[in-house]
Amino acid sequence: MQEYFSEIEDPRHAGYVKHKLTDVLTIVMCAVMCKMTELCEIMVFAESRAEFLEKSFGITKIPSKPTMSRILSMVDGKKVAEVIIKLMKKFVSEDGEIVAVDGKAIRSTSKEGKPHSALQIITAYMTETGLILGQEKIHEKTNEIPTFQQMLEILNVKGKIITADAMHCQRETCKKITRKGGEYVLTLKKNQPELFEDVKFYFDNEKLESFSTLEKNHGRIEKRICRKMTDTDWLKARHKWSGLKSVFAVERIISTSKKTTRETSYYISSLEVDEEKFLSVVREHWKIETMHWILDAVLGEDDCDFQSEQAHITINIFRKFAIALHKKYLIKIKSKRSIRQNLLSCLLNDKLLLDVISA
Repeated sequence: MQEYFSEIEDPRHAGYVKHKLTDVLTIVMCAVMCKMTELCEIMVFAESRAEFLEKSFGITKIPSKPTMSRILSMVDGKKVAEVIIKLMKKFVSEDGEIVAVDGKAIRSTSKEGKPHSALQIITAYMTETGLILGQEKIHEKTNEIPTFQQMLEILNVKGKIITADAMHCQRETCKKITRKGGEYVLTLKKNQPELFEDVKFYFDNEKLESFSTLEKNHGRIEKRICRKMTDTDWLKARHKWSGLKSVFAVERIISTSKKTTRETSYYISSLEVDEEKFLSVVREHWKIETMHWILDAVLGEDDCDFQSEQAHITINIFRKFAIALHKKYLIKIKSKRSIRQNLLSCLLNDKLLLDVISA
């Protein structure tokens, strides 16, 4: 890991360096692996585990809180993310077929009265393994579209299924995905009005075969009904979307003791699969939402108080690295323990922390 960290340029003047950048990043990594993600928490971890850090990683000096803050503010967060993604690919398998794409804002970075000014990070996420294939920062939600299209120029999506919300239901995005040998499943909404109205009209007026699932959980019953458009030739001719082969509708009926709600979502895809397979692909996309929930609810990202954007980007990728390694470890040992529980267990158990890092 320190060999990878050494690829990151240290912006400090060499004559004033008392703490190696590789040591600082190792401390941050270990702290985040134990659910310690705020600056004050990272310092508590470093000072209380100084003996462990020296024995396991050869770190003999713990930086002060101002020094740690200054270094994290100076180091290039994008370069840290690039190196961590390379490191993740060494530790976490790239096997799997579904890459979910979504953006997430870090709410604590927004300016007062301007919620849309928050730093946002768009992520390409392997849902089966938790591997991050790529990520980029954005400052306006609308910038997510061109940013992802630029990401597609460098991402290896050959043989993968790209899933994304309606924002990315764009002709140019579909063209880039299919040109690079990938497939797509994209939510269709009214941002593509003509295509949306044609699709909705078809499903509203045609009786089609369907596949359904039923789940009961904590007093909630959810039924999903998937239908597939069997004739898409007229749609292809009318709208000319690259690679378009299938259109699906998924109706969700959610019942609780108080009420029942129904909603229907529409999807376009370059895949030719049956309704059962399609439902499983759609369900996989929600794993990126779960990852984003863990970033907030478990690792406190939305409340993080770093003042520097660079520090936020650095800690963000370390959080994602921690989630992936904990996920891999729990699968390996076939444990039903949650990621939250495993994070806290690592805080109390040095051996477990090293086992998770090296799983």
